[in-house]
Amino acid sequence: MRTYRYFLLLFWVGQPYPTFSTPLSKRTSGFPAKKRALELSGNSKNELNRSKRSWMWNQFFLLEEYTGSDYQYVGKPSTVVRNQRDERTNKNKLHSDQDRGDGSLKYILSGDGAGDLFIINENTGDIQATKRLDREEKPVYILRAQAINRRTGRPVEPESEFIIKIHDINDNEPIFTKDVYTATVPEMSDVGTFVVQVTATDADDPTYGNSAKVVYSILQGQPYFSVESEMGIIKTALLNMDRENREQYQVVIQAKDMGGQMGGLSGTTTVNITLTDVNDNPPRFPQSTYQFKTPESSPPGTPIGRIKASDADVGENAAIEYSITDGEGLDMFDVITDQETQEGIITVKKFLDFEKKKVYTLKVEASNPHVEPRFLYLGPFKDSATVRIVVEDVDEPPVFSKVAYVLQIREDAQINTTIGSVTAQDPDAARNPVKYSVDRHTDMDRIFNIDSGNGSIFTSKLLDRETLLWHNITVIATEINNPKQSSRVPLYIKVLDVNDNAPEFAEFYETFVCEKAKADQLIQTLRAVDKDDPYSGHQFSFSLAPEAASGSNFTIQDNKDNTAGILTRKNGYNRHEMSTYLLPVVISDNDYPVQSSTGTVTVRVCACDHHGNMQSCHAEALIHPTGLSTGALVAILLCIVILLVTVVLFAALRRQRKKEPLIISKEDIRDNIVSYNDEGGGEEDTQAFDIGTLRNPEAIEDNKLRRDIVPEALFLPRRTPTARDNTDVRDFINQRLKENDTDPTAPPYDSLATYAYEGTGSVADSLSSLESVTTDGDQDYDYLSDWGPRFKKLADMYGGVDSDKDS
Repeated sequence: MRTYRYFLLLFWVGQPYPTFSTPLSKRTSGFPAKKRALELSGNSKNELNRSKRSWMWNQFFLLEEYTGSDYQYVGKPSTVVRNQRDERTNKNKLHSDQDRGDGSLKYILSGDGAGDLFIINENTGDIQATKRLDREEKPVYILRAQAINRRTGRPVEPESEFIIKIHDINDNEPIFTKDVYTATVPEMSDVGTFVVQVTATDADDPTYGNSAKVVYSILQGQPYFSVESEMGIIKTALLNMDRENREQYQVVIQAKDMGGQMGGLSGTTTVNITLTDVNDNPPRFPQSTYQFKTPESSPPGTPIGRIKASDADVGENAAIEYSITDGEGLDMFDVITDQETQEGIITVKKFLDFEKKKVYTLKVEASNPHVEPRFLYLGPFKDSATVRIVVEDVDEPPVFSKVAYVLQIREDAQINTTIGSVTAQDPDAARNPVKYSVDRHTDMDRIFNIDSGNGSIFTSKLLDRETLLWHNITVIATEINNPKQSSRVPLYIKVLDVNDNAPEFAEFYETFVCEKAKADQLIQTLRAVDKDDPYSGHQFSFSLAPEAASGSNFTIQDNKDNTAGILTRKNGYNRHEMSTYLLPVVISDNDYPVQSSTGTVTVRVCACDHHGNMQSCHAEALIHPTGLSTGALVAILLCIVILLVTVVLFAALRRQRKKEPLIISKEDIRDNIVSYNDEGGGEEDTQAFDIGTLRNPEAIEDNKLRRDIVPEALFLPRRTPTARDNTDVRDFINQRLKENDTDPTAPPYDSLATYAYEGTGSVADSLSSLESVTTDGDQDYDYLSDWGPRFKKLADMYGGVDSDKDS
């Protein structure tokens, strides 16, 4: 079919040029030199009146995608003859009037593709296309042709411009703007609902034929979708498409040119369509009844179990809210929605009691919060299920009859006075017996006790409201059969007031009276306080003590407002005769029993100015309560001077005295001292050490018994040590004694010189290690173990020497 179309086009193009009825063969050297010319008849010559001759190039047309073996012929120049009588176009003239056919003229070509795509025969002016042309690459070529003198190179005619247009053929199929389209449409949409629009373009010439006229059709996706043939709009074609049945659809759309006729080129694209969800499905419980168990000890907020209703929708359309709509446990339980899992969580709302109710029945409803009105005809978007909750019995601690107890007791109550009682019982069906106790951490002083059997609270010590008004203790109730089950309750005990405290002065009163005071002059106002707290308030009365009422120089005036004033009874006072008055005042309360106390007010007589301001008193302590008299200050200074003199004299005598070391020899002998922490007998150990032994080592009373050990231990047989004469130590002490006696710088009073000489007559011999080097092998310390527990340390130290050597 395509070859036939090319033949028609070639025939049409060749019509203006009947001379070239046969195609030109491809030559590398140009066209043939000789061409047949059109011969004009004589009549024609007579009729023509040539006034002007010039070149004019035609508009040429070429087919794209030429597949012939020869060059494609384009055309050749022609002349236009203008007559004075008529004007017509003669397209058969091939030569200019300047072309005599002798080869003196040369035709040249310039412009788009000249010399490459298009060539011209320089002798005849014939133009050919050397390559296949593609209209989609370049649809129009503009060229210029001119005839020049071959010898001089000058143009014989002005340059003329012509156009070569490429005729389109249907060589491009429609191409979609996307290889794959993606679209969504709500499920349950009406027929004809817009889904998406696809677009295909054709590169062929839309102004020439139907090569670029595209028609759309659906190849795959029916009967669910349709497409408009001209616009490419895809619409729904089936009613009530349900996402829950099928969610994804793949539609194949074809775009075909030539208006969809046979022989047209086509292209396809794929459209993936997804149905989006709408809330067209109500929630549904998979079962109608649920059952859970929970212990009665579960606190409020404890989750019991989970229920879940299924919803075929997704997203917010599948959101579910749970609620308890009916049932016996409407007030005892609650349900909350887990937003992540869309489950309903049954929780405890109030404390449960197995003994009161063992089983609860609830009606739980699941509903969609987002409902679309257009789908209400499908039915109610909610569902309900029955939940049965069984309460399990647990061993509970005792329960007190009250959350807290408040008791009262008078502060004058005697020991073992019953204040009140608390009551607790086991809430379980077993009704285990309960015992009571007081948490001693709340009653460290053990002021109260409780009867473990009946819970009666009584005092174990005397109370004092003024010391502590409230006693807050904790009572514990414990099951006898299961001590792990216990409970506590606070007990608040208020101590009621009893008038057991006498009123007293609010402060220490010490005042003064001027020597020139007048009678009935107020010199001091008295106030009193009372530790008691009577119900009607304090009411104090003031009066002088009976022993001071008669002959007193002052009077007491009771103001009846818990205050009193001290008034002078006479005119003028003499501080030289009496500098201080002690005024006893009796303060009484009006409660029962009446309590009273006597307080003393010190009144000093002082000299005052005419305004009544005190100037001086006989007792300076009133002005300087912490000062000292002149005589006391003099005595203190004298003592300080005597002490300083004594210290100075003693220091001077110490400087005059010559000090020598205890041992002046460089080869002094030092003891190896063994230290142990055993204490002596203290005050009872009066026989353990005799100072007389140091003075006379030979005077040892062997028959003297010690009181710190068992007497029989002293009569056990033991080796009697022999006394050794430590002459070196004795000589040392005698030498030092002689030096001190003959020292002219020694102070003129006796001094005590202490020497570390223990004597040679000790029963235990000398403990010194001076001779231990030579006598250690002869020593036997077994007798130390016979001396009692106070010498056990030494016996352990020295008694094991032989065993160590033997080993």
